[in-house]
Amino acid sequence: MTEGWPSPMNDGHIGVLGHQMFYRICGPMDARETVLCIHGGPGATHDYLQPFADLSRHGYRVVFMDQLGCGLSERTTDTSLFTVEHNVEEVEGLRRSLNLGPVHIVGSSYGGALVLAYALRYQEHLKSLVTVGGLASIPLAVREMWKLVDGMATEDRDTIYKYDRLHEYEHPEYLRAVEHFYRQFVCRLPEWPPLVTYSFAEISKPVYNYMNGPNEFTITGTIRDWDISGRLGAIRVPALVTGGRYDEVTPACARQIAEAVPGAVRIEFPDSSHTPFWEERTAYLDAVRSFLDSIA
Repeated sequence: MTEGWPSPMNDGHIGVLGHQMFYRICGPMDARETVLCIHGGPGATHDYLQPFADLSRHGYRVVFMDQLGCGLSERTTDTSLFTVEHNVEEVEGLRRSLNLGPVHIVGSSYGGALVLAYALRYQEHLKSLVTVGGLASIPLAVREMWKLVDGMATEDRDTIYKYDRLHEYEHPEYLRAVEHFYRQFVCRLPEWPPLVTYSFAEISKPVYNYMNGPNEFTITGTIRDWDISGRLGAIRVPALVTGGRYDEVTPACARQIAEAVPGAVRIEFPDSSHTPFWEERTAYLDAVRSFLDSIA
């Protein structure tokens, strides 16, 4: 989707690791500073990150990408490529192929996990990193999300537990309760922005189901045991850790990152859940821009 994106905007595909990867560049091509935005899911699309394109109005070149098997990037049935490690190499391959030089990297949700993993592998190519609703430990995030389920309305909570025990993740009653979870802990706006709805609708089921599982809090896929929390002390680039008070990836997950990454700054947005860049757009982007400006 191109509605609402600032100009100039340049879309394209480029070969990365033998596959065609989609990218979108907003802002001046000769900008001195580049912000590379990484979507979540795993399996989502770049579209819901559109508010970050606002940074292009302040002199930043803002680059978006769709990970392999997602959005407008090449699809594949090779599930051996659906790993955090391969996603890290996709990010690095795109950065190199587009000759971006050192970048500020922003990751949302699973993208936040991905940028932390990227920093541990390639931090010499980073000027800074920002996580929003990011995580360093899937087991911690899952435990925290089930605490949120426990605090839901009795009917929703009991429905989720009932069908989870039965492994019936497509039952209409279960899906309705999951929708209520998302409305409380993913995006609390009365009407979801079209680009958020679009990214949810277009999520790559092969990627999401294989890596994650049936939904946000039932993670049965290959990332279920992923945990790099014990390695975060090796990150030496400036870091901004952000999230919402009502985030499904709870403030405990944000604190884990902020307390482990040396010198990290943490900001919690009081009226937001998992998408503060939509829910408190102006305040959120002002905070990110202030952080970037302090480094650029």
